[in-house]
Amino acid sequence: MAAITAALVKELRDKSGAGMMDCKKALAETDGDMEAAVDWLRTKGLAAAQKKSGRVAADGLVTVTATGNRGAVVEINAETDFVARNESFQDFVSTIGSIALDAGDNADTILAAAYPDTGRTVAEQLTHNIATIGENMSFRRASVLEVSNGLVATYMHGALKPGLGKIGVLVALESDAPAETLEALGKQLAMHIAAARPEFLSVADVDAEALERERTVLTEQARESGKPENIIEKMVEGRLRKYYEEVVLTEQVFVIDNETKITKVVENAAKDAGTAIALKGFARFELGQGIEKEETDFAAEVAQAVQG
Repeated sequence: MAAITAALVKELRDKSGAGMMDCKKALAETDGDMEAAVDWLRTKGLAAAQKKSGRVAADGLVTVTATGNRGAVVEINAETDFVARNESFQDFVSTIGSIALDAGDNADTILAAAYPDTGRTVAEQLTHNIATIGENMSFRRASVLEVSNGLVATYMHGALKPGLGKIGVLVALESDAPAETLEALGKQLAMHIAAARPEFLSVADVDAEALERERTVLTEQARESGKPENIIEKMVEGRLRKYYEEVVLTEQVFVIDNETKITKVVENAAKDAGTAIALKGFARFELGQGIEKEETDFAAEVAQAVQG
């Protein structure tokens, strides 16, 4: 029997797009014959993943998971909402959330992690799923938040099932307050974040480039009024405050009562709890946000399928 070397496995993987363990098995089954191994993978439906990898995956699922002071949110994309309702895909996404909770939010680390009970890595399991389910999929992003003392709360808007849906939020609260107090506050803040779409935690966190771009636009708009420069400066500062209220979480007005600033909401909660509460961070993942969706001619697609 021919020796199945790592180089041979890698070559087959590059050719077929199948997972590493599947390639190793194919070579073992075909005594190391590369072409026969490709055919073996094709008969098992495992060599199709590479062909699907060029298709736009802008649907899928977001998952949130937390254990006490640590939480993770992950987005896995697929091509259609139909796949998002597939139970095996849902299990896969939930499992990746649990892996991220332990491994952190570095994509390479997550993809290289062992996928439970398969002998595959996460990356190999993803390739396997592409071949099995028949759609392109991709691991898009992950975020992990942790506090030394306190709680990371989670919220899933429009959940398909617990922890799975299209808008997932994490809120990190540092405090000695009871867990149930922090859980209730965290959920309310997370619901606000889901609705209000803040981009930054505090004014100090606003990206300098984004701020300068906004200042330039506001200055040019103010100059069109024909006012003197000293008045223009005051107009710009006033409009920047409005900008902060739109993009900075701590400057936003709480959507639940539509009158209290988020900073005050946290202060009030701390006063009621009798101990300090610090809002340390948040993460908001909305499924497909920022992905350019492919425009397709459905009639032409059907015609092409009919023609084979």
